[in-house]
Amino acid sequence: MSFYKLGIKSNLVYILENQNIFTPTPIQSMCIPPALAKENLIAEAQTGTGKTLAFLLPMFQNIDIDNKNIQGLVITPTRELAIQITSVAKDLSEVSNIEILAAYGGQDVNVQLHKLEGNVQLVIGTPGRILDHIKRGTINFDKLETLVVDEADQMFHIGFKPQLDEILSHLPENRQTLCFSATIDNNIDIFSNEYLKDAKYLKAPKKQITLDNISQFVVETSNRKKFDDFIKVLKRNYPNKAIIFCRSRVGTHALYEQMLALGYNVESLHGALTQAKREFVMNEFRNDKVKFLVATDVAARGLDVEGVTHVINYNLPDDPENYVHRIGRTGRAGYTGVAYTIFTSKDSRRLEAVESFIDMKIKRICVSDKVNSKK
Repeated sequence: MSFYKLGIKSNLVYILENQNIFTPTPIQSMCIPPALAKENLIAEAQTGTGKTLAFLLPMFQNIDIDNKNIQGLVITPTRELAIQITSVAKDLSEVSNIEILAAYGGQDVNVQLHKLEGNVQLVIGTPGRILDHIKRGTINFDKLETLVVDEADQMFHIGFKPQLDEILSHLPENRQTLCFSATIDNNIDIFSNEYLKDAKYLKAPKKQITLDNISQFVVETSNRKKFDDFIKVLKRNYPNKAIIFCRSRVGTHALYEQMLALGYNVESLHGALTQAKREFVMNEFRNDKVKFLVATDVAARGLDVEGVTHVINYNLPDDPENYVHRIGRTGRAGYTGVAYTIFTSKDSRRLEAVESFIDMKIKRICVSDKVNSKK
């Protein structure tokens, strides 16, 4: 199967081929033809399966360049995802000349308003900032043709349903709506019943790449020795590039400070940082100027960073699915990766939930053992 056979025009295929993208992923093959035909879709696919192009390619092809109204809107739960989607969209716009506005918190509102004075045709943003523009009267979706709700399960989990409802109340009823989610649950069903008329449900086959390409270990330790054993893991593994996940902003900052004090090349990423700082940190990490990134789960979903060799769970997540999203930052694009979980007894229930979710027992090791493992 090729993008041509899916109905994508040559100018967009040219951009894809320049990025060495020749073959559609399963979710792209499933979604692109009905999306081009302006059908409503609910698409279930894991992170890292190519969802972004599955909705951007049809949107770009369907947007009328001569129509200077806003024709497309992509709503995503986090600033980082909005930035990433915008980056992909700007690559596509090299051949289509579609005007794009990225609307997310932390940016200078005046800069965004200045951009809106032009002929914006596609808006990509987070619920809060989009709603802010609507209330200011600086943005008008009266001529909107396609809405995309990306990472819908995460959107509802964070609590954005009320904002989403208000945004949708300002959109034309006869629009096309594409809903993408890693999981389909009751919240998605309710949303679909409310807003997606005659929607087609598509489910991409689940990839086991997370388990196949990633070696997983649980490092058994105690609260008193946790940080010291974590440092031993770093010293014994020599990560080329690693993401270390914590559960809270406070914990993330504290671990970052501890590592910084020991001279590690480290930065932190969490919701309390300014948007400018978050963008700076991600650029430094992507460009290999930062070796270790200590982060909350804001960095777990949908962020593609090349060359991450190790993921370390300093704290296990409350939601076992987030464990899969976290360790999925390594072992990508055919490469192998390593994931360590620093485990103390108080995390027993969380670890049980993770192992039940991935249907496997993760090997336990103890960095104090000379052989570095135990049965």
